[in-house]
Formats: sequence, C-alpha cells, structure tokens
Amino acid sequence: MAPIIIRNTYTVVAAEPTWTGRFPLAEWDQVGTITHVPTIYFYDKPPDSFQGNVVETLKNSLSRALFHFYPLAGRIRWLPHCRLELDCNAAGVTLIEAESEAELTDFNNFLGTEELGKLVPQVNYKSPIETIPLFLAQVTTFKCGRISLSVKVSHAVVDGQSALHFLSEWGRIARGESLETVPFLDRRVLWAGEQLPPFASSPQYEGEEFEEPPLLIGETDCVEERKKETVVAMLKLSKSQLQKLRSKVNTSEYADPARGFTRYETVTGHVWRCACKARGHSPEQPTGLVISVDARSRVQPPLPRGYFGNATLDVVAASISGELITNELGFAAGKIRKAIKNVTNEYVMTGIEYLKNHEDLKEFQDIHTLGSTEGPFYGNPNLGLVSWLTLPMYGLDFGWGQEVYMGPGTNDLDGNSLLLLDKNEDGSLILATCQQVVHMEAFKKHFYEDI
Repeated sequence: MAPIIIRNTYTVVAAEPTWTGRFPLAEWDQVGTITHVPTIYFYDKPPDSFQGNVVETLKNSLSRALFHFYPLAGRIRWLPHCRLELDCNAAGVTLIEAESEAELTDFNNFLGTEELGKLVPQVNYKSPIETIPLFLAQVTTFKCGRISLSVKVSHAVVDGQSALHFLSEWGRIARGESLETVPFLDRRVLWAGEQLPPFASSPQYEGEEFEEPPLLIGETDCVEERKKETVVAMLKLSKSQLQKLRSKVNTSEYADPARGFTRYETVTGHVWRCACKARGHSPEQPTGLVISVDARSRVQPPLPRGYFGNATLDVVAASISGELITNELGFAAGKIRKAIKNVTNEYVMTGIEYLKNHEDLKEFQDIHTLGSTEGPFYGNPNLGLVSWLTLPMYGLDFGWGQEVYMGPGTNDLDGNSLLLLDKNEDGSLILATCQQVVHMEAFKKHFYEDI
C-alpha cells in the first residue's frame, strides 16, 4: 500500500471553558489495561450532499463534544504506590489529518495486517504519562475518496461503553443535533470510602482475578510463548450456525431449563474448547478464560444513565483442558455463566475495598499491551474474549453517512478475542481472534467443524 502521509496534527480543546482540577479515579479505573484501546471506522466517499470539509467538521464538533466530556481533554498522572489521578487541565486531545495515494477498494485487506496499524494514531508510552493525550483520532483520506477514522481512548479513564457513548455524541454534534444522553461525570459512586457498606470481609471476593494466569505445564514463565508469531482472523458465525450451537448447548445435561445459555456464553464456551484443541494441550493443562463484565446494572443502586468511566471488571472462568474437551459444550458454558453470575453488588464493592486496601496497585496494572515481555499474559494456555454484542457500535455518522465497517484497530496479542455483531447480516456474529500462527489453522478447523 502507498505510504500514509501525515498532513497536520491538531490539538483540539473544548469549545468553552470547563471545570479544571484534580479528580481521583475510582479503583476500577486503575487496574487492568491502562493504555489506549483502538477502534477504526471505514466510510465511503462523502456524497455530493455533504457540503462541508471532513477535517474541519471533525475538528469543530470534537471541540464542542469535549465541552460535555471534558475529562477526556485532561491527563492522568501518577500518585504514590502506582495510583492514578485524573488532572482535568483542559490540555486537549489530538486529531491527525492524513492521506494516502492508495485506492481503498476493499477494507478487508487491512484486517489483521500491519497496514491497519498505519491508519491508527501512535502513542509513545515512553513519554511521561502526564504528557500523553487521553483521546487521539486519525482521519485518513484515500485516493478513491473513501475515508478511515481511527480513535484511541485511554482505558484508564473510560471503558468501551463510555468510549462509544462519547463517539456517538460526537457524531450527533457533527450532524447539528443535541446530546442524546448527558454524561454523568461524578465517579464518587464507585470510590472506595466511607459510603461503602462494610463488605471487606465478604468471602465472595478473594482477589482471584488478579492472580497470575496459568502457565503451560512444565514452564516457569511465559517468555517463549510471548515470542511466538501470531495472526489475526475474522471468523463469521452465521445465524444458522449460531442456532445449531445454542440448540446443542441448551439440550446438554448442563443446561438450565429455566434460562437458556446466552449467545455470549455459548460462543465463548465453543471458542474456549476449540482453542484448547488447537493448542494441543495435555488433558491436565489448567486454562483460564478472562471475561469482561459490565457492572452498571449489577450494583445497587444501578449506576446513573450515562456514567462516564470504567464500570467493567474482569472475571476468570477456570478449568482444565481435558474437562473442557471431553465434556459437552454446556460444561464450558456453565463455567462461564458461573463466573459472570458472581458479579453482584457485593462482589463489586468488596473488590473496590480489596484494591483500596492494597498498598501498591502496580501488580494489578497492565501497561504493556503492545507486545512487551512484561505484564500479564493471557495467551496460550489462556484466552480473553470481550463481548461487543450489546454495545452501540454501529451507525457513527458525522454528516457524510454511516460507516461501511467498524472494528478493533488492533488485536495482535495471542489469546485476545472480540465478539461482535455482523453489521451487514441480521443474526450473524463475527469473532475477531488472535492466535499463534502454528495454531490458527487448527483453530479454524475446530471452530467450524465442531458446530
């Protein structure tokens, strides 16, 4: 592909003055991935009815959106004991204007390739953290007139639900519409403090989610596994294939007649079993599946509509490969359901107290998500599968029409997987998964043949 040429880099600030000051982050903001999460959108050439300038439209509407979502225009800074604080200093966000002489005839050619990374804003994590913007966007115009818009949002400040809320409102503002949902910015509802019930001694929460994931039997570290070459695949699961899986799982001996297994529980159980088979595990190999659970409706009272922050937390379903493979799909789905069901109000609040009472949060933070040899490793023999099934992912329109494709900007670490709806076909799902090259073909084989 022709090189990407950066034409301009803009610092965009809020259109009007906003509150400034330092604001403590909630405990759930400060653990897990605290780097940026990338997403990319592809658009057809703007129609003749769109009379504006793409870059100016994005820049001006972004400035107005930041007035409402001003925490994104701030910076995070380190406090003692590896805790983070949000400095609402109105420093602004980054918008990059780029172009390419390439003809974008098929965006699928980019998926899972190094070329995709060139369309995504780059972040230098060696820079002091207080200098790094929390939100970056890059708009690239191709010779054919098609457009890509990629964004990176700091996971230390927001989760996927909040990030997509911001993007949706940015689009509405660009189209000249008013906000649909005003962001709720007060994070004190999830702060550790005297307002929490005395749950700290609850037996429900023992911090298992923060323990190191299992290693391959016989290995003392995951250094060699980290080095192995990976590849990304986008695997479609048709409506009929999904129905076959759900029929299989809900007629198994592990099914609950009162409540069938969900799409996520079904497909994730299937992926977990297929990964164990493809990786050639021994029957006694421990394996963990990391699941992200949205706690917004699970706490009491539920978080206010439009809560802007992190309200998802990771839980782990654990088993051994032999059990997963030899038992019916319902066995794996049941393990997943149990892990999700554990996330109650008491679980969330005791987790907050658990983190609050730790002197140092470094061991719980993943700041090495770009192929580093440090940080938690959820590749072989483990897996992470995030659901985007219920997120408002599609329909981001800035005035020139909705996207023709939306998906993860990168997904290049072994075991990282996403489950999303197929935008173009009702009832179908897409699995975006990264596996080691030596395992991918076997994984694909099992993924389809085991349905």
